[in-house]
Amino acid sequence: MDTEPAQGKLRRLNLTMFFPLLVVGGVVVVASDARTWWQALVLGAGVLAAMIAFVRWAAGEVLRVAIPCLIVTAAVWPFSVLVAGGSSAFFGVFLVGSLVVPQLPRHRVAAAVALIAYIAGVGAMRLLVSDEDVTGELTSFVFVPAAITAVVLGLMFPNKRFYDVVKELEESREREAELAVIRERVRFAGDLHDIQGHTLHVVKLKTALARKLVDIDAERAKQELGEIHALVADTITQTKELAYAQRRLNLSAELENARNLFEAAGIRVRVNREADVDPEAGRLLGQVLRETTTNILRHAQATRVRITLSEWSISIVNDGAQRGPLPELRGLAALRQRVAADGGELTVEQEDGQFVTAASFPAREES
Repeated sequence: MDTEPAQGKLRRLNLTMFFPLLVVGGVVVVASDARTWWQALVLGAGVLAAMIAFVRWAAGEVLRVAIPCLIVTAAVWPFSVLVAGGSSAFFGVFLVGSLVVPQLPRHRVAAAVALIAYIAGVGAMRLLVSDEDVTGELTSFVFVPAAITAVVLGLMFPNKRFYDVVKELEESREREAELAVIRERVRFAGDLHDIQGHTLHVVKLKTALARKLVDIDAERAKQELGEIHALVADTITQTKELAYAQRRLNLSAELENARNLFEAAGIRVRVNREADVDPEAGRLLGQVLRETTTNILRHAQATRVRITLSEWSISIVNDGAQRGPLPELRGLAALRQRVAADGGELTVEQEDGQFVTAASFPAREES
């Protein structure tokens, strides 16, 4: 099932949406500012560094390439101002800086001010080599680049906060899912204690009684030993049933338990009852529901689950399925054999982002 975090999906969406636009912008920068082929190479290096930084930002690793990309783009900007005479090449350093500065662990505001000051200061150097109108040169090389940088930086800081919130929500959801699984294990441990704790206590009392009776009432001692043997055998059976999720399985109780587990993990649940489930099928269908609930909590990134019940069948559909091969789910594989032994069918499918687990007893439906 799909385990890609929402934060990764958002970054990948940004890469898909904005990378082509940035490439076009980079091509425009080179085409408008370069006068010779070697100027185009220099300006192109700045654009390439900016694209690398954006791609790594989309992967959540922009700080790994921050220094080399900033050095290249920061060097291209004064080259464009003093040599090529172009005012668009701030594109590289402003883009890399806008991606890097919000990711810094501290001093982000100071870094943002320094970036804007650098772009404006380098742009002002145009006055040293230009005889054009001062107001026009300041507008093209100082005011416009600095303003664009300030605006984009102002937008990137909330963007960073948004990603942080998404990450916190993901971590919270993972913790809730783990707690739900832990609660299920605690419930299992409680059931096991109920079975074996009570039995061992009774066996202890009966064994003590049998020891007292063995010399004075052999027949009564044999009777007690027989009851101990039967009690132990029954406990072994109950323990096996518990291990295979068969003991005291009530479909309505399992349905309520599944709903509580999903809601605790932040997953929306919808239950459709097409008909009352036949009691004969309820035991195995309850096992299918319990195992599927555990699989969803442990392996999926589901946001919605739909459970459909009929007289002889159950279907559990959750979103968040991966596009790759069907994962190996050993618990459901073992259940498939038990369902088949009772004349039923258990199927597991994933398609169009959904994972479907269904069990039915077609022979009984027709009878």
